[in-house]
Amino acid sequence: MAILTKEEVDALKGADLNGDGIISNQEHAIYIEKMRREMEDEDAKRDQQRRMVWFALFGMLGYPLFVFASGALGFDNESKIIGDMSGVYFMSVGLVVSAFFGADAYVKGKSKKEDDK
Repeated sequence: MAILTKEEVDALKGADLNGDGIISNQEHAIYIEKMRREMEDEDAKRDQQRRMVWFALFGMLGYPLFVFASGALGFDNESKIIGDMSGVYFMSVGLVVSAFFGADAYVKGKSKKEDDK
């Protein structure tokens, strides 16, 4: 039987599901599965954040092209209306992206402080 360091014991304290001080094979398998799912969830979250940023970027780059195209097609009044809405559009997209990433940073900072305790 191997002797574990304090760091190893602290890392595995969530694996003892029934609190008897012994980590059975079943508890170990459940703990490993939980860790795997958490990693997959974090990976999916990063992928979704990346998609959201790319979508926002293409929307912000495509908006002026949309205004130009509507003017070029002869929709002058519509082009003016769409152009007038651009300030609200850019502010809204920026707010959504910054709020999402700000909330994520807040949660990560809060969980890091709790881990340090």
